[in-house]
Amino acid sequence: MISDLWYKNAVVYCLSVESYMDANGDGVGDFEGLTRRLDYIQGLGATCIWLMPFQPSPQKDNGYDISDYYGVDPRYGTLGDFVEFTHGCHQRGMRVIIDLVVNHTSDQHPWFQEARRDPHSKYRDWYVWSDKRPANAEEGIVFPGVQKTTWTRDAEAKLYYFHRFYEFQPDLNTENPHVQAEILKIMGFWLQLGVSGFRMDAVPFVIAKKGADVVKPVERYDMLRDLREFLQWRKGDAIILAEANVLPKTDMEYFGDDGDRMQMMFNFQVNQNLFYALAAGDSRPLAKALEATRGRPASAQWGLFLRNHDELDLGRLTERQRQAVFAAFGPDKSMQLYDRGIRRRLAPMLHGDRRRYELATSLMLTLPGTPVIRYGDEIGMGDDLSLPERECARTPMQWSTEPHGGFTKHDEPPNPVISGGPYGYEHVNVAAQRRDPSSLLNWTERVIRMRKEIPEIGWGDFEVVPTGRDDILAIRYDWRGNSVLAVHNLSAEPQEIEVDPGASGSHDSLLINLLSEDHSQPADGKHHRILMEPYGYRWFRVGGLDYLLRRTEI
Repeated sequence: MISDLWYKNAVVYCLSVESYMDANGDGVGDFEGLTRRLDYIQGLGATCIWLMPFQPSPQKDNGYDISDYYGVDPRYGTLGDFVEFTHGCHQRGMRVIIDLVVNHTSDQHPWFQEARRDPHSKYRDWYVWSDKRPANAEEGIVFPGVQKTTWTRDAEAKLYYFHRFYEFQPDLNTENPHVQAEILKIMGFWLQLGVSGFRMDAVPFVIAKKGADVVKPVERYDMLRDLREFLQWRKGDAIILAEANVLPKTDMEYFGDDGDRMQMMFNFQVNQNLFYALAAGDSRPLAKALEATRGRPASAQWGLFLRNHDELDLGRLTERQRQAVFAAFGPDKSMQLYDRGIRRRLAPMLHGDRRRYELATSLMLTLPGTPVIRYGDEIGMGDDLSLPERECARTPMQWSTEPHGGFTKHDEPPNPVISGGPYGYEHVNVAAQRRDPSSLLNWTERVIRMRKEIPEIGWGDFEVVPTGRDDILAIRYDWRGNSVLAVHNLSAEPQEIEVDPGASGSHDSLLINLLSEDHSQPADGKHHRILMEPYGYRWFRVGGLDYLLRRTEI
């Protein structure tokens, strides 16, 4: 079965069932409530919904501590409700991908409970054990300042177990062929229930060799090919979107030279340099990051994002660059996390500046790859820094001015809905923005609609076009004889630039503005002079007058 590569020109919308919409009034979001909101998500322009974990869990880590891979947490509904949800998505032409969290389980998972209780159990070797505390137990910690070790002694087993993350998340021994077979079984189960793929959590850790004697983990990339082959066999157009914050020199190990491993990866290198560009008004490191991550198989794709459910990880930036981003977007220690990132939502990071918000979103939509949007960003939701760690950016969706933002009729949702202040539900909510033609929501719907009409970005080759200014980023895409030019002003000052689109057949051509009537004619038969307002952006199709006339006739 051959994939249709639907993900190349998709728009992905990420949400948590728990915090999206509560239908039964118990204070927790559920699949019935989410299903009621599918028309809203479709109207926004999303073509694929990415669900964060919804399986049974003690909920010590927002569901990433799974205790049953084959069920739905009763708080969210039943498997029947899940199937109704996927069916509703398919009716509306939307796909569903779900989190695949198989680096670790909850310590409450029956596998771990039996493994710690019975040394002869088959599950004992499903985890990673040591008779004594390894000397490197304080190395490789993922959550500095919160996590103390990667090895914890279990009183019942009388052994130390390995956990790359929190101590209540023991790592699975992914070298064990029985564990590998179980991972495929988990994938097959959810594919059968209607999903179109998986966002695979912590991929470098899943494929790394684990054990007390491991000094430097070695990744087993062949495991990625096994996952891909199973996926293609079961459902030809299903995908894996890999969370792998790795250096560009190893990108191809995850994609595979022949495109036979992961179909998609998040581009953390571009994400981090994008925020430096926004903070410093300097496009050069971002352009370098784009060039460094250019190489990928024709069938592969980057996932582009601004903010997600985790902290904004700045670990790949230089110390100077990281401090510049901290100073601009998270100057207070309460806004920072794990000595490497910022735990804020996008709107408050950008100080509520609509111009910069549109600029950032425009960049995400026009950089090479597939955009991934975090729920609530389409209306400019804020954060609650009084909540611990990453919970501050996981507050309930704000639907209206009703109590609790219309999210629930219960008095106590899992996390409180943001109330009061500039980001409170009283001011920031879907209902109010739907009625306002100039709202952020309506603007977002419009640019997403246009983005889906520009397949050149998802499918084509790109080139960074010289503009003579470090604070201006211009990128041209070419595909099947068509070209598109995206120009962004990272500066708080207006700029006039001179640019040669450079595309084949572009001389004596108009630049057709795709978002307004502000088209551009070449000043000297070749170069265009474009006036960019502060934090301005332009999406141009490179074409002649005949193209404009054809568009007018449609």
